[in-house]
Amino acid sequence: MIQVGIIGGAGYTAGELIRLLIFHKKTEINFVYSTSNAGNLISKVHQDLEGSLNLKFTDTINPNVDVLFLCLGHGNSVKFLKANAFSIKTKIIDLGNDFRLEKDKVFENKTFVYGLPELQKGAIKKANYIANPGCFATAIQLALLPLASHDLLKKDVHVNAVTGATGAGTSLSETTHFSWRDNNFSYYKPFTHQHLGEINQSVKQLQKSFDSEILFMPNRGNFSRGIFATVYTDFEGSLEEANQLYKAYYQEAEYTFVSDEELHLKQVVNTNKCLIQLHKYKGKLLITSVIDNLLKGASGQAIQNMNLMFGFDETEGLQLKANYF
Repeated sequence: MIQVGIIGGAGYTAGELIRLLIFHKKTEINFVYSTSNAGNLISKVHQDLEGSLNLKFTDTINPNVDVLFLCLGHGNSVKFLKANAFSIKTKIIDLGNDFRLEKDKVFENKTFVYGLPELQKGAIKKANYIANPGCFATAIQLALLPLASHDLLKKDVHVNAVTGATGAGTSLSETTHFSWRDNNFSYYKPFTHQHLGEINQSVKQLQKSFDSEILFMPNRGNFSRGIFATVYTDFEGSLEEANQLYKAYYQEAEYTFVSDEELHLKQVVNTNKCLIQLHKYKGKLLITSVIDNLLKGASGQAIQNMNLMFGFDETEGLQLKANYF
């Protein structure tokens, strides 16, 4: 059994991590750190854990845990690691964006590997430090990697993607209140979303010649969780050729599947899956990519990375069925 520590324990991603870890056969939660909730039962904040976990939040850390998950707001992981030292044996998985880009991946002699298993599983298996991908970034990259791997991204890529309310975190703002979200829809950060950096980075890792734009329009949906992304770009081949290319690329992927049927969010919510479906219209290829933003887009992928790092079965703790009805 490996000992697990979680930093920033009160948020959505930490709650999902705890839910997955308590049923993981190879892990034991050593501590869950939250200064604002220290001394309170975890199930008081994450009420879905009532009866499943009798553990309290703490404001102290164990520096000798085997693996540490950082579930902090973007920009805060660096601050936390500067202020707190951990054993050289402690593997770290950061769910924020502090270490995702090449220019930020080295921190105090620690080199963070970008943790998208469908892109670089081999590097993840050897890594001690992982930068977990962003949620939009995961859905969009999985839509594009097969094309990039064959140098087939010749023109601009257009992306329209919708995320649920949990994508904004637990802190309230005008656009996260129920009265605002209910029966509502809006875009935000048009063409400038922070996940574009890591998306472009991964595409260029596979297709160094890519010099077009990825034009990304992120949207807020009036549902709780999930990401529904539609991506289209020029493609000269047939739909059959595209399907063969995608299915070959993902034939060994544990959680990314290419479907011949049109997709909807309920197929992936509460799972670590990414489902992809292709459609051809004249000279354009439309790629639909759907994930649960809190699982394949965050905590589930973090567990998947942990499994790879420690040599566990990649699916351990992630055998989840979608909330279909």
